[in-house]
Amino acid sequence: MGSLYQRGKVWWIKYYRNGKSYRESSKSAKKMVAKKLLDRREGDIAAGKVPGINFEKVIFDNLAEGLLHDYRINQRKSLIRAERSVGHLKRFFEGESVPKITSPRISQYIETRLVEGAKNASINRELSALKRMLNLGAQQTPPIVDRVPHIPMLKENNIRKGFFQHEEFVALRNNLPDYLKGFVTFAYKVGWRFSEITNLTWNNVDRHQGIVRLETGETKNDEARTIFLDDELKIIFDQQWQDRKKHMAFSPFVFPNRKGTGQIKDIRGAWFKACKDGAIGRKLFHDLRRTAVRNMVRSGISERVAMMVSGHKTRAVFDRYNIVNDADLKAAAQRQQKYLEKFVGTVSGTVADFPQKKESAGDS
Repeated sequence: MGSLYQRGKVWWIKYYRNGKSYRESSKSAKKMVAKKLLDRREGDIAAGKVPGINFEKVIFDNLAEGLLHDYRINQRKSLIRAERSVGHLKRFFEGESVPKITSPRISQYIETRLVEGAKNASINRELSALKRMLNLGAQQTPPIVDRVPHIPMLKENNIRKGFFQHEEFVALRNNLPDYLKGFVTFAYKVGWRFSEITNLTWNNVDRHQGIVRLETGETKNDEARTIFLDDELKIIFDQQWQDRKKHMAFSPFVFPNRKGTGQIKDIRGAWFKACKDGAIGRKLFHDLRRTAVRNMVRSGISERVAMMVSGHKTRAVFDRYNIVNDADLKAAAQRQQKYLEKFVGTVSGTVADFPQKKESAGDS
């Protein structure tokens, strides 16, 4: 049973949960305000919830650290992206009490990011991170989040059509720093994801046989993968091996960072500069993956084998990446025209002779 009491002019409440007493200021000189607060707290306790005073003490920063901790202990491959999302969220919500992170407040965040020029897809990744950290807070024992607000997601076009023509790829590679040239060539030829290449270590490579293997758990879809290197990639891997000797400590990564001491983390600065200097427009690293799929299929590699090389698990995603461009469509039209030309002259010089409608008596 709770109680009310005064300290000076301010009314306080006292209540119990699991035998432990809680005291909380109503921040008001009105007894009725304190009574309503006490009723609310006792209602929460009856519903099995932690008293609200605990929720109000939790700030966004606590949830953000909890999210990143979850990513680290579960060795999630998208940790870097999560850190990037948290960075954007922190600029807006840092130090904010969690109960104040409401749907209207989240809508303000969305509006701010749109004004900054962020794409809908990027904002949605950030909102997903926010939702994940709130859910983690609500699921833990005892919970530190009372309720997860509705988080409105933005509409985005998931079907991307970006890819490289070969001359565009060459222009990009020529304008990248040397440590990234082999990195992007490997991506251009095999179509692996960014994180799969940055995580690639020499333990995954048999240089003498020209084989690269990813074990179960090292890929996004958790399926093992084996590829054979062509002559150009063999030369690149041999050069990467020799380059290790230039540094004081050997890096375990096949494609290390600029200093050769650790893993590549973020190449966006060098990437977009190379796009600009190469005059190829704004490209995405993932465009290399789409391009690799298209090139393998065009070169005559069976779609099943191409999927095994690139690591596509579902046919729907593979088909989405097997890009058709204007040249493909033009070639299709020309092939159809050649086929139909064989029939010209068989029926009044046309492919099909459509019957004409007879004129009625009233037509003149």
